[in-house]
Amino acid sequence: MLDVGCGNGQTTRLAARRASRGHVVGIDLSAPMLERARATAAEDGLTNVRFDRGDAQVHPFPSGSFDVAISRFGIMFFADPVAAFANIGRALRPGGRLAFLCIQDMSRNDWLVVPFSAMRAYVPRPDFARPGAPGMFSLADPARIGEVLTSAGFEAVTPTAVEAPMLFGRDADDAAEFLLNSGPARFILDRVDQTTVGRALDAVTAALRPFEGPGGVRLRGAAWLVSATRPRGG
Repeated sequence: MLDVGCGNGQTTRLAARRASRGHVVGIDLSAPMLERARATAAEDGLTNVRFDRGDAQVHPFPSGSFDVAISRFGIMFFADPVAAFANIGRALRPGGRLAFLCIQDMSRNDWLVVPFSAMRAYVPRPDFARPGAPGMFSLADPARIGEVLTSAGFEAVTPTAVEAPMLFGRDADDAAEFLLNSGPARFILDRVDQTTVGRALDAVTAALRPFEGPGGVRLRGAAWLVSATRPRGG
């Protein structure tokens, strides 16, 4: 099994436990994340997992070496998604399966709508919110998903809408700190002064108060669970 954009390796480790008679390879560009992934896998005593540093768009995977490729929000950032998925497809055996999660439109994700709406008085709407643009929303349109994967040589492309409440912190202060240090917010806030950052933090904290509950701050997340297959004759 191949885990594309594995980050700190949580999904890779989960896959390794499920595929106890197989082997799982996680690939990512971040050396610090891969170091953490290797250390955690060692602590967990997992011996059927390996982490490689590389760009899945062009990495020279051995042809037909994997039964399944998975990704959790790690495949929306390809510069050339058709070429990238074609490369991943070649790494799968004929009949091999692809399954991944990619984010739906920003309007369907309260964990983005709430903080960015609160910050609107201080920062502009981020460019990454444009559907189809390179970045986290590049595959927000299911028609685009089908177009990309079909062009990359996959068949039986099936996007299924999924939603779940996501936990972001113990309370509003904790959740605001976490969200404003996440990638989407840092993309914007790293370009403004610290006074503006402080005002944005206060605004987001206030906006998150209504979402506090006994189990912490939970906000809706919406994604596409996509499955596809490499043709047996491909």
